[in-house]
Amino acid sequence: MDIVRAFRVVSIGEAVSFLVLLLIAMPLKYMADAPVAVQIMGPLHGVLFIAYTGMVFLVREQLRWDIKRTVLALAAGVLPVAPFFVEHFWAKPAPAGEATARA
Repeated sequence: MDIVRAFRVVSIGEAVSFLVLLLIAMPLKYMADAPVAVQIMGPLHGVLFIAYTGMVFLVREQLRWDIKRTVLALAAGVLPVAPFFVEHFWAKPAPAGEATARA
């Protein structure tokens, strides 16, 4: 699996884990007195968030992101659905002809 595809998977995983944490685990903790959901989803989301943040730096050169797009992608990690948009619109690998012309 190449690094861009791995980034796309981590990006989707991070966004889904954030939504599950906010929309399912937190209500269970506070409304149903079931903190186990947050005890499971909290660390899982934390690991995915750190992976997402690190992978932004790994893919930025391959995806040819400038500093502005890199900062926006990093900021997207703290918004619940923004990593879906980063994955869909910005995480497209460069065309094959373009990649060989650069090398």
